[in-house]
Amino acid sequence: MANQLESELHYPFDDALPARGGSLEVAEGIRWVRMRLPFALDHINLWLLRDHEEGPDGRREGWTLVDCGIDDAGTRAAWEQVFATELQGLPVLRVVCTHMHPDHIGLAHWLTERWQCRLWISATDWNAARVASAAIGDAHSGHGAADFYALHGLDDPVALAEVRARSNLYASMVRQVPERFRRLLHGMRLRIGAHDWQCIAGYGHAPEHIALFCPALQVLISGDMVLPRISTNISVYDTEPEANPLPLYLESIGGMRTLPEAALVLPSHGKPFTGLHRRIAQLLAHHDERYAEVLQACAGGARSAAELLPVLFKRELDLHQTTFALGEAVAHVHALQAAGRLRAVASGDGVLRYATA
Repeated sequence: MANQLESELHYPFDDALPARGGSLEVAEGIRWVRMRLPFALDHINLWLLRDHEEGPDGRREGWTLVDCGIDDAGTRAAWEQVFATELQGLPVLRVVCTHMHPDHIGLAHWLTERWQCRLWISATDWNAARVASAAIGDAHSGHGAADFYALHGLDDPVALAEVRARSNLYASMVRQVPERFRRLLHGMRLRIGAHDWQCIAGYGHAPEHIALFCPALQVLISGDMVLPRISTNISVYDTEPEANPLPLYLESIGGMRTLPEAALVLPSHGKPFTGLHRRIAQLLAHHDERYAEVLQACAGGARSAAELLPVLFKRELDLHQTTFALGEAVAHVHALQAAGRLRAVASGDGVLRYATA
C-alpha cells in the first residue's frame, strides 16, 4: 500500500528492528523476534511471551513462543541464539501457532521436541498442516496446481512446467508437524503468565487463523490477518477450486473493529503499529477498489483471472508472486460472481473467463 496510507498509522518503535538472534521488548513481558524468509516478503515476526505453569513440583517460570519460522538451518541457528541470549536462562513452556502456513508452523515440531512442550493451534489448521506436510515427495502435487492456473489463463509454458515439477513446496518448509496439540478456539481465554489472552478466529487467509488479544495490555497479536504495509494474501487454490475466501476475510477483519483503536498491533510482517480501526478501513477500501477495477475490466470483455493480473498488480511479478497473485485474482472474481456481479463465460480454449452480469 502507498506511503500515504502508512502515514495514517503510528509506529511506536519507529525504524527499530530486533537483530537476528536477538529481541526487542514491545510491551510488558512481550519480546519481538524477527526471522529471515527466502521470499520477496523476506521476514516474519515472532513473539516471546513471559509465562509460567503450575506442576507437581510447583510453579515453573518460562516463555510461550508465538509462531516459529520455516524449517531451515538458518532459522534453527537464529532460534538457538535467541535461546542462549534472550530467555534469561528459562525454558520454553509452549508453542502457539496462529495458523498453518510454513513461515508460522515450519519449526513447530523441532521447537516442541527440543523443549518437550506442546503446540497450541486451531484444530483445523493442525489437520491441514499434517495433511500438507505428509505429502513429501508426491510427484503429482504440482500437477493439480498447474492445471488450476492454466484453467484460469496462465499460459506461460515455462512457468507451468516449473509448477508441475514441484514435488511439495509446503513440505520442503514444514517437514513434520507435531503429532499432538492443544486446541485453540474462537472466544477461548488463554492464560499466559499474568494475563488472559482472547482467541479470535479469522477466515479467508488460512482455514482457522487464531489472533490473540490481551485486554489488560491492550495488545493484539494479529498474525497475518491485519498487516500494516501490505494486504494479506487471500487466495483460491486447486485443492478447493470453488472457494470464496475473500468475503470471509473481510468479515473477519471487520469484526476486529470491536477491539480498541489504540491497541498495539503486533503483525507477522512489517512493524508493530497502532491505528487498528484505520488499518481495517484501509484494507476494506483496498478490496472495494480492486472489485471496482475487476468489474471495469470485465465490462470491456470477458477476462480470465490471469488477464486481470496487470489490473490488480501494477508491478512485475516473479513466478512465486504470480501464483499467489493469480490465487488472489480468482478470489476477487469468485466473490463478485457469488454476489451476482460477474458471470462465467464459456470459451473454446478451455480457459475460464468472466464478464459483468
